[in-house]
Amino acid sequence: MSFMLVFFAILLIAAIYFVSLYNNLVQLKHGVSKAWANIDVLLKQRHDELPKLVEVCKQYKQFEQETLQRVIAARSQVQTAREGQDIEALGKAEGALRMGLGNIFAVAEAYPELKANENFMQLQTRITGLENGIADRRELYNESVNIYNVGIEQFPAVMIAGAFNFTSKPLLEFAAAEKTDVDMKSLFS
Repeated sequence: MSFMLVFFAILLIAAIYFVSLYNNLVQLKHGVSKAWANIDVLLKQRHDELPKLVEVCKQYKQFEQETLQRVIAARSQVQTAREGQDIEALGKAEGALRMGLGNIFAVAEAYPELKANENFMQLQTRITGLENGIADRRELYNESVNIYNVGIEQFPAVMIAGAFNFTSKPLLEFAAAEKTDVDMKSLFS
């Protein structure tokens, strides 16, 4: 009789432990989803601001049309990757978009009328603020992904993760081009 009680007590403790591990993995998975949602909101806001910036720049006929076209194309790629939640494609598209925006702001230096345009200044400030917010949220997202990925690989949680199809999530990394400086000479030649 006492052997059965000990057996059931051990079984109950093991069940509680595994339920606790499962619940922790669920919490980590939802933390990643929440971090992604925070990035997604900012990406949508920036997506809405970019056409306004392009239109303001187009008012200056001699403004670099190729630079604007690259930003428009990158914006489209970001939107497609964001909607499909393709983190790797988003990272590459974000790199191209950020580089294009950097080029627009750098080229604008050669157009004093554009730089003085109130709409341009407001959009530049708004987009720069959104870029900073995206960078902050990206850091939070990557931290959430890292904690989640470590959590599903640790023993004994790895057994539960495998049994309940918890799969690793990719980090949001931007393209190498995004980390390099803008070539100012090529912009003004």
